[in-house]
Amino acid sequence: MQTPPYITPEALSTFIRTALAEDIGDGDHSTLASIPADAHNRAHLLVKDAGVLAGVELAHHIFREVDPELRVQNILTDGARVQHGDVAFIVEGRSRSILTAERLVLNCMQRMSGIATHTAYLTSLLVGTKTRLLDTRKTTPNFRMCEKWAVLIGGGVNHRYGLFDMIMLKDNHVDYAGGIRQAIEATHQYLAQTGRQLEIEVETRNLSEVQQVLEVGGVNRIMLDNMGPTQLREAVALVAGRFPLEASGGITEETLAEVAASGVDYISVGALTYSVKSLDLSLKAF
Repeated sequence: MQTPPYITPEALSTFIRTALAEDIGDGDHSTLASIPADAHNRAHLLVKDAGVLAGVELAHHIFREVDPELRVQNILTDGARVQHGDVAFIVEGRSRSILTAERLVLNCMQRMSGIATHTAYLTSLLVGTKTRLLDTRKTTPNFRMCEKWAVLIGGGVNHRYGLFDMIMLKDNHVDYAGGIRQAIEATHQYLAQTGRQLEIEVETRNLSEVQQVLEVGGVNRIMLDNMGPTQLREAVALVAGRFPLEASGGITEETLAEVAASGVDYISVGALTYSVKSLDLSLKAF
């Protein structure tokens, strides 16, 4: 699987070093006190749950940041379907380094695997439709990079990464601007003045607002927020393919297929990243 563009060496190093500093402080004293400096050992990443594995590539970076001489042998890779008892990889080298890296590796991989697992499940509910599953900005502060990466591993699609790479005119933007037309026109003026080229998406709350967007134009996508199946079908008919449509708001695994059947192009689900159950993983000496 191709690494997404936001996973840069600089971003990875900053994240890992900050996370390690939070955990280690002035030293991993449990390890320093009990393990000889010259001790070498190995451990394997044991899967204790069923799901989709994510974070293996990140684990390599973490181990390398802690100790460049640690050696990791992959048995499984990101995106693999796993069951209880599977072994994802083996790490070998200085015992102290393995122990110091252990918790960060597990924290990242457990959450990423939980996100990938839920994403894969919801994506399976869309089979037979044209609809793609999107994530949102409802992510854990300073962990967005890993959470969005996990969505990709699970078969979902990343929406905008942050506030900087796309214009999203949501309900509060529209209300503060004075309406749909005012918000879109002001956005075009801003982009012209700043020389930026950013896609524009507008959130709509009813068919009247959808119609207003169609009258103004100049956008790349329309979001249909908290609309029921009947309204969604009417919106799809009204737009008639002129703009991609994204359904959002209160969509659950029970309603996902029905929403997709309305003909929308995308469904965004914040629960992909904010309310998932982590996969049970353990790093065990052997």
